[in-house]
Amino acid sequence: MAIALRSSLATKVLQALRGVSNIDTLPIESQLVSAFQINQNSTKTRIELQLPLYTVVGERQNHVEKKLMFRKGSEIIEKFETNNSVTGISLSPPESKIPFLNFHLDISCYSRNLLSDILGTSEEAYVSRKLFFLPKDQIVIEFSSPNIAKPFHVGHLRSTIHGNFLSNLFHALGHNVKRLNYLGDWGTQFGLLQFGIDQGWLSWEEISKSPIRSLLEIYVKANTMAEKDESVTARARSLFQKLESGDEELLKNWREIRQFTVTELRQTYARLGVKFDEFNWESQYGIKELSDVLSILEKSGRLITKAEGTKVVRLNDQRTVTLVKSDGSSLYLTRDVAAAIDRWNRFPFRRMFYVVDNAQSDHFVALKSLLSFMGHTWANNIEHVKFGRIKGMSTRKGTIVFLSDLLDEAHIRMKAKQIASPNTRVAIEENPEITDILAISAVVINDLKQRRQRDYTFNWDDALQDKGDTGIRLQYTHSRLHSLEKMCGVSLPEELLSLNTSLIQEPELINVMRDLGMFHQVLQDSYNQLEPCVLVRYLFDLSHSLGVALKTMPVKNQEKELAQVRLAIFSASKRILSIGLKILGVQPLLQM
Repeated sequence: MAIALRSSLATKVLQALRGVSNIDTLPIESQLVSAFQINQNSTKTRIELQLPLYTVVGERQNHVEKKLMFRKGSEIIEKFETNNSVTGISLSPPESKIPFLNFHLDISCYSRNLLSDILGTSEEAYVSRKLFFLPKDQIVIEFSSPNIAKPFHVGHLRSTIHGNFLSNLFHALGHNVKRLNYLGDWGTQFGLLQFGIDQGWLSWEEISKSPIRSLLEIYVKANTMAEKDESVTARARSLFQKLESGDEELLKNWREIRQFTVTELRQTYARLGVKFDEFNWESQYGIKELSDVLSILEKSGRLITKAEGTKVVRLNDQRTVTLVKSDGSSLYLTRDVAAAIDRWNRFPFRRMFYVVDNAQSDHFVALKSLLSFMGHTWANNIEHVKFGRIKGMSTRKGTIVFLSDLLDEAHIRMKAKQIASPNTRVAIEENPEITDILAISAVVINDLKQRRQRDYTFNWDDALQDKGDTGIRLQYTHSRLHSLEKMCGVSLPEELLSLNTSLIQEPELINVMRDLGMFHQVLQDSYNQLEPCVLVRYLFDLSHSLGVALKTMPVKNQEKELAQVRLAIFSASKRILSIGLKILGVQPLLQM
């Protein structure tokens, strides 16, 4: 919603408050500006801004009786002077759970300023306007983080796309974001891999062609043998110890395995539109870094060495965590502590997010506790962004193991739907990238529309349908708006404020304008909750409003001023859809 309008209203509310009795402390203007919200429940022909009364009467009084709040609200109304942008002001009904002041906006003035705001600047500048008065912080986000020699499977999908969403959102709001992928490249599995390579099961050339599948094949075969033959386990352990000790030949093989794997991972990330600032590795945190961690914990009296040589820390009366095994090797938790310290030293962060499933909650409680024991007050800046699991994902050949299989399956199914659809406008065989973007849009939006912490069951038919609340429908709406811009036979005036917005009278267009005005508050809600589904649902609502308006509010062959203002509404809607899809990690299509 137009920032100038919010600021003007905030100033006028403060002026009115100076004449209200028993207001101890006036709110600051920025608090009021960020507290205004579009009333979603206003009548079809009205657009209202709501201001919670507790933000007006003072934070210390936000639990005062409703009667008192309504009385103060009535006093504000008496003192408030309407103008050409605000035609009236009223209180919410007495039964309202939260009392609001409702400001009735002049639709023409509101629309003219909002359309000029949206269309008169770049997408990036519009999103990052200082609407929330948020500090611009250093943010670190670790997400995806598969293990070498293990499948990059659908379980990584949610971490990858939720982490990508958070990165995009925080970046769009002006924060300095570091996107980290922390790969598991250390441990006994490398001894098992080297054992299999020494047996000649697969050549380096074969591994390089399909690294993730080949390494998994070797690992599974070696691990199966190790379960039956203790000498295989002993040999694998010996090989890993040689690797830790710096054996040149083993280090060379290990580096090649890492490089092959990252090359293949980048291909999958590229299909998903995901980029990282850094690939980090468990192996970065070796003996020196881990010794520093253990030394500090030992000096603090927290580290206990048991008789068998195991080193543990007691977190509380109920829980003890192991940091060093009896054979002297470290655990993932120990390396995570060292990694967190390294990140703080390199990027002193205001917030660091780990986007990892619900099952790892205890791990992050332990991580924060250990860092606090070491005296790192910034441990409180660490947040575990939890998510539930996906059930029911499978291809025609059976259960999916690899994420690339899921994306290939989505592509195949999407192509079949394109061929069968009478609405397909592109040459399918000549534009496989459009099919792939549509397929990935379907999978990504189907996931992000779910509540983050809930498990959900995946269904191909639901995800790929072109009607209802799906990624395909959002892409269809965006490409339809693009086609309208090209084919309507009219262009926008150079001076957007000259649009004759008094012609916006139909409920269909007023609904769209109301939706457009909610965009920034939706971003703020997504930001506060770390929930992509808030933004996804908003885009669905906007798409529904547009579907109705596009049917009944033509642009082509209309009188020029009417055509221009309708075109402005549809062009602004296309821009908001584009911004929203990009934040969600989806590339908006111009045709499909």
